[in-house]
Amino acid sequence: MGQVTLSFDNGPDPVVTDRVLDVLARRDLKASFFAVGDRLADPAAGRALVRAREAGHLIGNHTFTHGLPLGEDLRADAVEQEIIATERALAQLGLTTRLFRPHGKGGQLGPHLLSRAARDYLAAEHYTCVMWNCVPGDWRDEAGWVDTALAACAREPETLVVLHDYVASTAANLDRFCGALLEAGHSIRQAFPRSCLPMRDGIATSALVAMVA
Repeated sequence: MGQVTLSFDNGPDPVVTDRVLDVLARRDLKASFFAVGDRLADPAAGRALVRAREAGHLIGNHTFTHGLPLGEDLRADAVEQEIIATERALAQLGLTTRLFRPHGKGGQLGPHLLSRAARDYLAAEHYTCVMWNCVPGDWRDEAGWVDTALAACAREPETLVVLHDYVASTAANLDRFCGALLEAGHSIRQAFPRSCLPMRDGIATSALVAMVA
């Protein structure tokens, strides 16, 4: 069967992120967490992200406010306010790899994701942009997302699943999801599918063009 990569957006949450980490630890799985910078104002949330880092999970930048997608954000200082501010918030973790995931507006791919200024900054700072090919809507379908995600994983040889570690029901159903993946013969890995990386270490592929306003 296929290979599945698990990633979590919009955290950290002082309760839910820890529950997600508990499931991953029991299953001996590694994932990635894309943090919203302003959540780190809560020390307990920050400790959850430190725990994720220490457990070997990858940590990425998911903007500071998760407001408008950067391709729609007309502020002259949007890069400073969203990307760089989150860099500062994540500095405590001593990250050696720079990962960025734009706000997708419910999982959509398109030119709303990045402005030209954001693209240029990410390239100059050698970021890897991590997109997705499965967003099963765990924040709006508390139990049904598991079947939606399993069906998507059955269709693709490599699936990058975006879940959300601020949603309590995501943590509650995560072990069931992981078990079903493994029972179906999938492997769960930390590596990102190449098709979901329109920029690697600052080098853009042709796929990035469709994601810049």
